[in-house]
Amino acid sequence: MRGEYDGGGLGGDSLEQFASYEDYLDAQVSETDMYYLEDEELARQLVELGYRGSGDTLKRDEFEARKRALRERGTQKANVPKQLASANKDLSAQPFLLALANREALVRNGKLTSIIFLRDKNAKGQEVSGYIDYAHRLKTENFEPYFKGQKRLMPKPTDLSYYNWETQTSTHNSTPNFQVIADSDGLLFKNKRDRKVINVDPKQNPGDNSSRNELKTPEYLQVVIFDHLTRRKN
Repeated sequence: MRGEYDGGGLGGDSLEQFASYEDYLDAQVSETDMYYLEDEELARQLVELGYRGSGDTLKRDEFEARKRALRERGTQKANVPKQLASANKDLSAQPFLLALANREALVRNGKLTSIIFLRDKNAKGQEVSGYIDYAHRLKTENFEPYFKGQKRLMPKPTDLSYYNWETQTSTHNSTPNFQVIADSDGLLFKNKRDRKVINVDPKQNPGDNSSRNELKTPEYLQVVIFDHLTRRKN
């Protein structure tokens, strides 16, 4: 998804959302730019030279240096043990929450990414469905109330994909982990770390290093979890 980043505030954690320098440049290319240029590489070069985007674009070596500093800071934080939100919870009677608990540690440490498809009725009785980036939700929300049964995980308009079957409201949003690719053939999700594409069509293979796991549970009308093993570069 282009045009989401304004190029400002580069001193903080804003670079964490970009898996590569190319992603950083792409975020400053607008749909209008692509319409007229019709060349992704040319658009990136114009951003790098300061002719597009904020006009204050980092050079590749500056980008890499800042990313390296963020990784080092993240490593220091990771050395401090953090209790899992699902720890010490009896989830044996809740297959969906148990499945999330079994994945929590792997997702938090980046070895696994999971996309959760949920379909159920919201508080207004409207049927809604959507695809949720589990890692992104874990990072931005406190999941303990979910595992305690105090809150119920449901798709939001801010998730990877959301659809309200009654109002026909539809949204798509890329996250720091996945790029949404929506076309006439349906939805695809590209992992931003290894560039692998996850196909959520039940009639198709989900893709390299990916698996489709449908859960039978009374908790929701439909639950499918797509797991993608992420290969980290040394």
